[in-house]
Amino acid sequence: MPITMPMLARARRAAFRPVAAAAVAMLMLWATGAAAIETRAREAILVDVTTGTVLLEHNADERMPTASMSKIMTMFMVFEALDSGQLSLDDELTVSEYAWRTGGSKMFVEVNDTVRVEDLIRGVIVQSGNDASIVLAEGLGGTEEAFARQMTERAHQLGMLGSNFANATGWPHPEHYSTARDLAILARAMIETFPHRYHYYSETEFTYGVDISTGQPITQQNRNPLLYRDIGADGLKTGHTAEAGYGLTASAIQDGRRLILVINGLNSTTERAEEAVRLLEWGFREFEALPLFDAEEVIETAEVWMGSPSSVPLIAGTPLALTIRRGQTADMVVTVRVEEPVPAPIAVGDVVATLVVSVPDMPVQEIPLVAGAEVERQGFLGRVTSAAGHLIFGWLQ
Repeated sequence: MPITMPMLARARRAAFRPVAAAAVAMLMLWATGAAAIETRAREAILVDVTTGTVLLEHNADERMPTASMSKIMTMFMVFEALDSGQLSLDDELTVSEYAWRTGGSKMFVEVNDTVRVEDLIRGVIVQSGNDASIVLAEGLGGTEEAFARQMTERAHQLGMLGSNFANATGWPHPEHYSTARDLAILARAMIETFPHRYHYYSETEFTYGVDISTGQPITQQNRNPLLYRDIGADGLKTGHTAEAGYGLTASAIQDGRRLILVINGLNSTTERAEEAVRLLEWGFREFEALPLFDAEEVIETAEVWMGSPSSVPLIAGTPLALTIRRGQTADMVVTVRVEEPVPAPIAVGDVVATLVVSVPDMPVQEIPLVAGAEVERQGFLGRVTSAAGHLIFGWLQ
C-alpha cells in the first residue's frame, strides 16, 4: 500500500524528504508494542529473523542459568569443526569414564566405547545427552573445561557478551550463564551459518544403545514440544534444572517468515509448551514483515557540492525490510534526512544520509544510507563555476 508522507520544511543545510514507499533496514527494533502481551516466563524474547525485530522481550538481558539450552553452543562448535575439516561425521570418539559417569539426561554410551560423531550429534540434539556432549567436548578440546573456554570465546565473537560457559552440558555451575537475548543471537547464528546441518534439530526421535534389563533398543523422543505441534517449528533445544526452571530456545517458520523464541523460568513442561505456542502464534498473527527496497535500489538522490556528477544516488546497501503490526502500513512516516549539498569527492559506500522511519508504538528508527555511485571532485574551473553559481543563484538556500 502506498504511504502518504507529510511535507517537512527544508532547513538551509538539511533536507528531510518524504519517501514514496515505506523503507527500513534489517536491524533490531525494540518494539514497545510488546506490552500488548505478557508472558509467564521469567526471561523471554521473541525475534523476527527476517528483519531482526524484537517483538517481545522480558528480562531479556538478565543473567540466567541456561541448563541444556547451552548445548546449542556446544553444537555450534561441533558444526564449525565439521565444516573446517577438523572433524567428520564418520569419525569415532572414545567415551571416557568421566563422560560415562556424568549425571542428568543421557545418550547411554558405554565407557571405552567408540561412537560415531553423527550419532553423538543426535545424542546431544535429540536426546539431550550430557554424556554425548562431554565426549564431543573432550574430542575437540582435550578436556571439557578447555572446550568450555573455547565456547565462551566463540560466543563473545558472535556478540553473546552476556554469556559464560563452564561446561559443555549446561550442568549447574555458578560461572555458567547466558541471557535470553544471547541465546536468540546464538539460535539465529546456528540457523543461518549451518543450514546444511540444521535438520538435526527437527528430528523427533533417535535410537541408540540397548536396555540391559529388557534387551530392547533405547529410543528417546526429542523433548522440544513444538515439534509435535502444527506451528512450523523446526528446532531448537529445551532445558531444565531446579534453578533454571523449564526453558526453551525455539524457532518456527510460517509462509517464509521465521521467528525465534527464548523462554526460561517456567514451572512445568506443560506451562513451557503452552507458553511457547501462545507467544509464537501471537508473533505470527499480530505482525507482518514487509520487504521494501533491494540492496542497490535507489531510494533518493542528493545534490553534490563541487562534484561531477552533481548528484549522488542514495541506497541502503543491504535489503530493506520492516516488521510492523498488521494494519499499520498507512500510519508509517518515512523520510530521508540529508545535509545538502554533499561535498565531493564521494566514494561508493560512503554514508551520506539517513532514512528515518516512524511507526506508531515503536521507537523512531534511523538507518544509514550510502552513496550508490562515485562522485569525483570537480576540476579548478568547475569549482569556480559552482562557487559562482552559489553566489549568484543561492544554491544553498
